[in-house]
Amino acid sequence: MSRRVAVTGIGLVTSLGLGTEDFWSGCLEGRSVVAAIPESWRQFADYHSTVWSPLPPLDADSLGASRVELGQNDRVSLMAARAAREAVTGSGLCVEEKNKRARTSFVAGIDPARAGVFMGTGVGGATTFLQNHSYQSLARQKQRLGKIKDSLGEDSRARELDEILANLVIGPRFNPFVVSMLMPNAVSSLLGLKFTFTGPNVTYAIACASGTVAIGHAFREIRRGDIDIALAGGSEFLDDYYGGIFLGFDIAGALVRDCDDPDRANRPFDERRSGFLFSQGGAAVLLLEEWDRAIGRGATVLAEVAGYGESFDAHSMMQIDPDGVEIERMIRLALDDAGVLPKNIQYVNTHGTGTQANDPTEAGVIERVFGRGVLVNSTKSLIGHTIGASGAIEAAVTVLSLKNQTTHACRNLESPIAELNFARSVEPREISAAFTQSFAFGGHNAGLVLKRFPE
Repeated sequence: MSRRVAVTGIGLVTSLGLGTEDFWSGCLEGRSVVAAIPESWRQFADYHSTVWSPLPPLDADSLGASRVELGQNDRVSLMAARAAREAVTGSGLCVEEKNKRARTSFVAGIDPARAGVFMGTGVGGATTFLQNHSYQSLARQKQRLGKIKDSLGEDSRARELDEILANLVIGPRFNPFVVSMLMPNAVSSLLGLKFTFTGPNVTYAIACASGTVAIGHAFREIRRGDIDIALAGGSEFLDDYYGGIFLGFDIAGALVRDCDDPDRANRPFDERRSGFLFSQGGAAVLLLEEWDRAIGRGATVLAEVAGYGESFDAHSMMQIDPDGVEIERMIRLALDDAGVLPKNIQYVNTHGTGTQANDPTEAGVIERVFGRGVLVNSTKSLIGHTIGASGAIEAAVTVLSLKNQTTHACRNLESPIAELNFARSVEPREISAAFTQSFAFGGHNAGLVLKRFPE
């Protein structure tokens, strides 16, 4: 059995805003949120990169969560739930309340056993882990230091201890829900709980390719008839008071180094690129449905998922294989899976990180497979790198580009590294088929072929 797969809903949380409408208008306006890293981080380390892309405030209201839910779930899961709720309601499906206190629902008209959840995340509840690890490690030591400081009176050493104590920020307690909050599969589990989807519930932790892989595997399950509907995408929340997650990428040399002009620091595919812009995180969820079912209920089909491919470099844990052989093989596998020739792809939404090594390899593979005429873009030029959510966000952008027949521009691209047809302006485009791809630390490559509706 081989069935067609429709995208009927999208939900998004990014630095450009909460919700698909705000995000897409921000993309077309060329907006980018770039700010200095938190001052508190500088108390604990020196950094080469000094900018990042923070999210809007994620409080109970903005996440659509209760105070109890905030205390029992990491932001990475709550962001995924918010995006999923937007995708489901936007698809036209009827959501009915199941348990008011637990804030759970079920979707009318579907068989929950044939509804699945496929989500990607790079690190899951890392923030929860770090917050609670800090409490366990420092709470008693901070009390001891406080007693020593008090015994010193007005001594200059007491003032110095005051400064140290002020920088040791810890929570009020060790959270009793820490295990279920930090486990990566909580991202998928919460969505299954919220909507009572009892089919396959899977989490993919494949670094920067996580979201793309999740959508690809959901597509495969629907196409072969195992399920009829799926929530698929990625979520990431990379924040901690001490800046340790950011520091890890900074020490690895992956982040933007040219930060004199923060607004122009992030520049994928440009000769002056110096690394990727670290994002605090993001989430994107697509609602995928079996084609005839979606058409039969009168759903608005945003695009079709037509093919998927994946490969593995087997080259390096941290560096892309410069010859791009496995990336090219992944692309051709996805095209073959969709029954689409390279010449019939009009748009490529790239991985496009802005690193010295990745961009030339990716540009070279695109030229080899698609030629110089295909339109090429990098969504990371706007929002930076959201790690496990990036592929899902870029898939959502590709769906929106197909639906609206336009693309955002590749921001800060002044001196391109290759003679490719980069998107330099927002204008009407004729796009019937598009490709979006992701690469990941470890050596993973994944890509999706998406088609315009009607096709």
